[in-house]
Amino acid sequence: MAQDILMPALSPTMEEGTLAKWLVKEGDSVKSGQIIAEIETDKATMEFEAVDEGVIGKILVAEGTAGVKVNAPIAVLLEDGEDASAAPAPKAAAPAKVEAPVVAAAPAAAPAQAAAAPAKDGKRVFASPLARRIATQKGIDLASIKGTGPNGRIVRADVEGLSAASPAPTAAATAAPAAEALKAAAAPAAAGAMPTGPNAAQVAKMLDGRDYEEVTLDGMRRTVAARLTEAKQTIPHFYLRREIRLDALMAFRAQLNEQLSDRGVKLSVNDFIIKACAVAMQRVPGANAVWAGDRIYKLKPSDIAVAVAVEGGLFTPVLKDAHLKTLSALSAEMKDLAGRARNKKLAPHEYVGGSMAISNLGMFGIENFDAVINPPHGSILAVGAGVKKPVVQADGSLGVATVMSVTLSVDHRVIDGALGAEFLQAIVDCLENPLSMLA
Repeated sequence: MAQDILMPALSPTMEEGTLAKWLVKEGDSVKSGQIIAEIETDKATMEFEAVDEGVIGKILVAEGTAGVKVNAPIAVLLEDGEDASAAPAPKAAAPAKVEAPVVAAAPAAAPAQAAAAPAKDGKRVFASPLARRIATQKGIDLASIKGTGPNGRIVRADVEGLSAASPAPTAAATAAPAAEALKAAAAPAAAGAMPTGPNAAQVAKMLDGRDYEEVTLDGMRRTVAARLTEAKQTIPHFYLRREIRLDALMAFRAQLNEQLSDRGVKLSVNDFIIKACAVAMQRVPGANAVWAGDRIYKLKPSDIAVAVAVEGGLFTPVLKDAHLKTLSALSAEMKDLAGRARNKKLAPHEYVGGSMAISNLGMFGIENFDAVINPPHGSILAVGAGVKKPVVQADGSLGVATVMSVTLSVDHRVIDGALGAEFLQAIVDCLENPLSMLA
């Protein structure tokens, strides 16, 4: 009996994805466990395996289609000997098990060929199924829109925010004065609604006559933007700052690296920071906690997320049980996670979880900054560069020391001021007395 193959949820936070590539075609026989497609989530491109055996009777969603909702039918699987005409009409997608609103997916019944249709002048207009659906709902003429997708294809971002009376903006298009656009953007606030900023069409009017390039948001960038906006709007951040003298740590690190060179191990300052945070969590267990909506969860192990910059966004792979691991083990695991993060090859369980995060911009010369908490974490440590500075020694004399500035961003719902200060003091103690965190 024919059955639908549904868009899978490949991570706990996935609401929709891009069907990056089909590895089978209509009429191909597939076996259970065979990889049939590549799905791009907001974090990675992952392989999708067939669950059952059969024949691909119909492909409902063309490869390259973005915004496909979780549980939306993407293909039809037939039993051996079954005719493609027996394939049922695609069912409406079951809602994804998420609380946040999601963008509707393209109609599952639209075949790949529906992405191209003739324009009024006889030329074919190439558009994604979702873009075509939005344009139809809004009465927008696709022939008047310049696509920003691959090979000039019209994608969702090109038609969102437009109306039938406002074709896609370009730098050379006739536009209303910037003042009018600003007035329109401010209208929701004046009416008492929460301001969200000007939309794409309004900003384009403000930039009328200027040379600019439009960058369409991919799934990762869109998710990062949404999560950071939510975090700053809903989490009551407060900030604790300290300066840490690194001279003892730098000397100890040099000694260890010399001894470990035969094993090909080279410890970084960041490895020591990870270990220090892990130990501090055990010494101040009240700070090892996350916010869970209407309650706090206090963790026993030290699971620490570390921010890794990747093209188009950010990953936060999690080092689990960091308090139990040696510096060399943490160093090797961090190098592996960071390398696979940059290639978008991490599995969801490798970047979900943890109770705090570390964001280190010291290697870029940044001396201090404030980091945004990644929910549900209770805190995040922003690490700056180590800089030689004049300091007053214990005996009152003036000397020079390598000093690193850190800022602990704290969720006040989870960690109060005194507890946050105690936690940061424990981190400082570990880094200024590195031997103590190995005891």
